[in-house]
Amino acid sequence: QVQLVESGGGLVQPGGSLRLSCAASGITFSNYAMSWYRQAPGKERELVAITRSGGGSTNYADSVKGRFTISRDNAKKTAYLEMNSLKPEDTAVYYCSARWVLSEYWGQGTQVTVSS
Repeated sequence: QVQLVESGGGLVQPGGSLRLSCAASGITFSNYAMSWYRQAPGKERELVAITRSGGGSTNYADSVKGRFTISRDNAKKTAYLEMNSLKPEDTAVYYCSARWVLSEYWGQGTQVTVSS
């Protein structure tokens, strides 16, 4: 059974930092591209960052470039999203996704709220 479990969300003040984790089980983690998406109330889900298998190349949404860093630890089967200089507009439910060929799996999401 495949599971992706996100953790690390919470309430943080503007300018603060959070580190999200996505622990995977039931998959050959190193084969999968790992992504973080987010969905704010009333908005569509958007891709935040992706780290690919193999060399682990990364891409980011323009809105988070320079503030967020995605990484992965294949030995721990875990992907991370380091979020710095957080803004109120970063408030959303953050989801991790694992994708390989035609297989795609999602976590249950973790809430991030940026507010003073």
